[in-house]
Amino acid sequence: MVLETPSAFERHEAAAPNDALLAQMRDVLNQMEQGILVWSSDGVCTLHNERIFQVLELGPHDLCVGMTREAFLSITVAQGVITADRKAEVQQLFTTGQPFHFDRDMASGKVINSFARPLRDGGYVVTFTDVTQFRRDAADLAAAKHQAEEAEQQAKAMLAKEQQWRTEAKALAELDEWLQCCKSLEELFTVVSKFMTKALPNTQGELYIYSNSRDVLDGACSWGDAHLQEHIAPDSCWALRRGRGYRFDADGFSFECGHVRDHPILRTVEDALCIPIVAHGDTVGLLHVTYPPETPKDAAEKGFELALQCGEHISLAIANVKLRDELHDQSTRDPLTRLFNRRYFLEALRAEHTMAARKNTPFSILSFDADKFKAFNDNHGHDAGDMVLRAIGDKMQEVFRNGETPCRFGGEEFSVLLPGADQATAANMAEALRLAIEDTSIRYGAATLPRVTVSIGTASYPDHGELPQDLLTAADRALYAAKAAGRNCVRIADHA
Repeated sequence: MVLETPSAFERHEAAAPNDALLAQMRDVLNQMEQGILVWSSDGVCTLHNERIFQVLELGPHDLCVGMTREAFLSITVAQGVITADRKAEVQQLFTTGQPFHFDRDMASGKVINSFARPLRDGGYVVTFTDVTQFRRDAADLAAAKHQAEEAEQQAKAMLAKEQQWRTEAKALAELDEWLQCCKSLEELFTVVSKFMTKALPNTQGELYIYSNSRDVLDGACSWGDAHLQEHIAPDSCWALRRGRGYRFDADGFSFECGHVRDHPILRTVEDALCIPIVAHGDTVGLLHVTYPPETPKDAAEKGFELALQCGEHISLAIANVKLRDELHDQSTRDPLTRLFNRRYFLEALRAEHTMAARKNTPFSILSFDADKFKAFNDNHGHDAGDMVLRAIGDKMQEVFRNGETPCRFGGEEFSVLLPGADQATAANMAEALRLAIEDTSIRYGAATLPRVTVSIGTASYPDHGELPQDLLTAADRALYAAKAAGRNCVRIADHA
């Protein structure tokens, strides 16, 4: 039997599908999210996909077919991705013939997992996977689990305590429900006042909150006919100075707080409690409770425990309300002038338009800016310009105190929403604002800045437009008319 040698055409026909398959394989490898690298048994790169350059943040000359593993790892060490010790460890792992993996901390902050698997011929295929989000999620999950475990432990401890004082637990749960519903500190103080009257009957008490300056505590609310002081000094309370709840017992070894001793009305106190209101590690206030002279000592001791729990609940509620107020303020206020920002103004304008259309009532808007503000900035500097904008904002807050919405629209442009104001009222209010700003004296360093004036345009609903955007456009046109008339004046928009 004679075997015939395949012709060149037949060999080409046989190789063509292999070339197509190889091209398809390379296309698949390049489309994968992972970087892929194949090392031969003697540590030479025989194959890699294009994705590896993106995943490992490599340059075009950092990797190529034919490069040795030693050279590649040396480049990685030079880039600071792995240490020289890790390089030696990895090289040793490649000699074991076993799979292994490790993480690379990239300069960009990404975490890349390198997973090496042995091949039959003694080589290795290594995949490089971006696990940054996975690691973050794992850390977050671990932290959440830890927090959950801590919360569970606290809940169990609280449950044991609640089982001893079921009535008190029910009252605390009710307090929590109300506190979580509070939208403002004023509502929260009302809830605290009524709750403490029921939780600690036959007592008198006050709640004090640190002022923004942190130098005094302001009286917030009281119960049981207590005489709430307007201010008390932080160092006048032993609880605030000691950083924990304090009970004054006239029969024991204790000392009366200065804010009690110096009270203008309260004279004799035999049993009193002072509970610092602490939230997130920050002392925000003081809860003070006074017992009548005939109160049994065991009742006062139990009341102290309940007051401590009430302080914890109140502190978290105060912190949450303050945080919510701060976040809302940050999202709706301009940081320089403390006026409302453009986003809040437009939302308020749409809401007022809806209400006015439903009730068939008027409202107006003012649009104005500082005259020749760019020249002012150029001549006196941007710090002086910021002082001018702040001064305008302060003056707007002084003039508009009855439900108006003063806004810094952007740059030196300002707007004001005037609910219920018709054309005449809007014009009068605009003139009052113009005069107030014109009369403002602004000090900058040792000198006084030149007089600041504004040009104001007014537009009213429905006379100058049926839609909010129409009113804004009309007010802007009136503003341009005021500037064309010589600035420092008020102009009313033309009728639509």
